[in-house]
Amino acid sequence: MRIETTDVLVVGAGPAGLTAAACLARDGIDAITVSKFPSTAHTPRAHITNQRAMEIFRDLGIEDEVLAASLPGDGMGTNVFATSVAGRELARMDAWGSGPARRADYANASPSSMCNIGQHDLEPILRRRAEDLGGDLRFSTELVAISQTADHVEAEMLDRATGEHYLVRAQYVVAADGGRSLIAEELDFPFEGETGLGSAINIWIEADLEKYRAHRPGALFFTIQPGRDFWLGAGTFVTVRPWTEWVLIVVYDPETETIDTSEDGLQQRIGKVIGDPSVDVRIKGVSEWQMNHLVASTYRRGRVFLAGDAAHRHPPANGLGSNTSVQDGYNIAWKLAHVVTGLAGPDLLDTYDAERRPVGRQVVDRALASVQAFGQVPSAFGCRIGQTDAEGQAALDEFFSDTPAGAASRSHLDDVLAQNEYHFNAHGVELGQRYVSTAAVTDGEPMPAYTRDAELYYQPTTWPGAYLPHVWVVADGRKVSTLDLTGGGEFTLLTGIGGKAWEAAAEAVSADLGIPLRIRSIGRGEDIDDAYGAWARAREVGDGGAVLVRPDRYIGWRAPDMVADPAAALREAAAAILSR
Repeated sequence: MRIETTDVLVVGAGPAGLTAAACLARDGIDAITVSKFPSTAHTPRAHITNQRAMEIFRDLGIEDEVLAASLPGDGMGTNVFATSVAGRELARMDAWGSGPARRADYANASPSSMCNIGQHDLEPILRRRAEDLGGDLRFSTELVAISQTADHVEAEMLDRATGEHYLVRAQYVVAADGGRSLIAEELDFPFEGETGLGSAINIWIEADLEKYRAHRPGALFFTIQPGRDFWLGAGTFVTVRPWTEWVLIVVYDPETETIDTSEDGLQQRIGKVIGDPSVDVRIKGVSEWQMNHLVASTYRRGRVFLAGDAAHRHPPANGLGSNTSVQDGYNIAWKLAHVVTGLAGPDLLDTYDAERRPVGRQVVDRALASVQAFGQVPSAFGCRIGQTDAEGQAALDEFFSDTPAGAASRSHLDDVLAQNEYHFNAHGVELGQRYVSTAAVTDGEPMPAYTRDAELYYQPTTWPGAYLPHVWVVADGRKVSTLDLTGGGEFTLLTGIGGKAWEAAAEAVSADLGIPLRIRSIGRGEDIDDAYGAWARAREVGDGGAVLVRPDRYIGWRAPDMVADPAAALREAAAAILSR
């Protein structure tokens, strides 16, 4: 059996694996990415893409391409609740920062907007970028066995096209092989949580619903019907192509209901939630899935790192799954790149678990809480299991009636929808992760307290371990984001008008440690002009201070002001971050 060697083996070519593959290729790392499937995702699957994931795509140079293939943020924010697509509208809710109460929060937080793009459209863009950057991606290549020693990982591969078995020997492995991860199973990664919390079916369809959706555009449309007191109601339409292609999600209790998956059975179900028999429906695909609430107890075992659904498995509430997976890949890639090139010590890799596992825990907990919050919506309209259509209609009539019972029901709905702000406008969960690890060297100041709800509102800070705040500055006469001054696989030192000595220090430290370290001076009249004064308000350091930004745009260290020996201070911080 022939043997190939590589620095990094990435198993799985979903959002986590492809992001890692693209970043490793950009950074010049010898890596092989494999997938047992013949190509990227062939169904929509995940679709909500938040600002943090879009910022990563911006760093990889594909943000515009992703936006061009998506339903943009300004068209995805109207959540509609109705008896059917063509039926009686019951309520609406602003989502994903689209409403007037939250629009400024989202606009001020990032240069990137959210969008709605099916996984089958997103993954080919990521794949092309990884390959354009020189990545070695191998589809129809299945991992069949894996083991590791103290100095390498050995993976047996099956080329499903030729039938050949061969070995890949890698220094490290990124296990991005999904919710049924063979690697997690083979290497006995422990998990915490529960499985089988609910059953669901996705029905991918083509149906021209423009006259019902174009005037109330959104990523999601919820149907509420008698007898369907479940999460996501009688069926939820996910927009794939506006306004002609959809995924209908139906959640059900298998102990009390069997879904008829025949063509006639599905057409009957689809027709009922569309509510217009004149609409032609073409079924493109059907898949079944279960709701889980799982997170790995550790993201690292030896030389193997779990990422994406291999590490965290949860319902699609909040749209956090693929976004968190993209961020997993982004985090582990720069660390692997620095370790395999000798620019960092191997202990840097421990910070992947320290930083990303708490995020995984937050995400799975938030998703389950959102399921529970949204599960109250049908009953708020009076829907109950076992109702007849007539009983359900009577409950809706009472809901809208000028009676004490109707008023109480409407007030209860308002309370339920307020709880679902944490489901559809959880900006703090989407953007607000703060890391605590040896790769974020604090300056002695405690983590800034949250002055607003930490799940609903993103609160930027330059405290080490937080993400670099986005503000607009001016470079060569053009308005650019502070995020655009960083990233690209390199460290960046941000200084100001009083920080000239930091520039010489950064050059010395870059030469001493051998790390690329770009220098950006931001201030009134500087090459990067703080023309709006926004950076001075956001930086939390003085004119003579400095902020060291990691390749993933998280703050690694900061100095509140100039110090006696800036080179020594910066060298100590950089060495600590890199476990040197």
